Amino acid sequence: MPIILVVIILGIVEGVTEFLPISSTGHLILANALLGYDPETWKVFNVVIQLGAMLAVIVLFWRTFLAVIMGLMRREPQSIAFVRNVLIAFLPAAVIGLAIHKTIEAMLGSAKIVSIALIVGGLAIIAVERTAKTASIASVSAIPWTKALAIGFIQCLAMIPGVSRSGATILSALSLGVERRTAAEFSFFLALPTMAGATALELFKNRHDLGPIGLDMIGLGFLVSFVVALVVIKAFLAIITKRGFSPFAWYRILVGGAALVWLTAR
Repeated sequence: MPIILVVIILGIVEGVTEFLPISSTGHLILANALLGYDPETWKVFNVVIQLGAMLAVIVLFWRTFLAVIMGLMRREPQSIAFVRNVLIAFLPAAVIGLAIHKTIEAMLGSAKIVSIALIVGGLAIIAVERTAKTASIASVSAIPWTKALAIGFIQCLAMIPGVSRSGATILSALSLGVERRTAAEFSFFLALPTMAGATALELFKNRHDLGPIGLDMIGLGFLVSFVVALVVIKAFLAIITKRGFSPFAWYRILVGGAALVWLTAR
């Protein structure tokens, strides 16, 4: 398969899955396994194209970010609470991620771990959807800092490929009484420092050798993931408002089960 086609496929996979509770990293690992490519070769590419999806959040929510910046300049409590919650929730992933970075890297090549995590995560979504307490928190700034910190620690489960960063963030927020759309938006905003940090670390580690995938192909993957994420984020918010997160749970279980059967049989 021509490399440009692989780049486009992986860019689409990243754009579709980054903000859905179905694990973008897990899908990229499974895509590499399905296409027969060495995950080590595509490691830097898979991390950097996440910035395309991250840019989509900035473009779609630019009014929110502008309001927060203006509010910070005026020292408004809501804007201060918004930034506080995002930073507090980000800290556990930053500290724990640096501490166990090598262990995380060792798991990134395992498609079997991804398959199992997809199934377990799907079952967890169904359980939380059925048992979550009544939502009483309807904005990111209204989340108490203690709950933001708890969400941050639970987000660390996503260091296991296939768990899903957005899934862990959203489920923990729902279980703590955060309204569905707010939980999803908080996962978007929390993605920005988390993804930026992971990308910066990966680029720094590989600054002398970005691997066999050239900057032109990385740029193309970035662009594809950006455009696709723009569309997916809007559709995602519409779906969860009407139907909740259960459709994504069943998707995870089906994909994880099919992948596990295929990996066992090949």
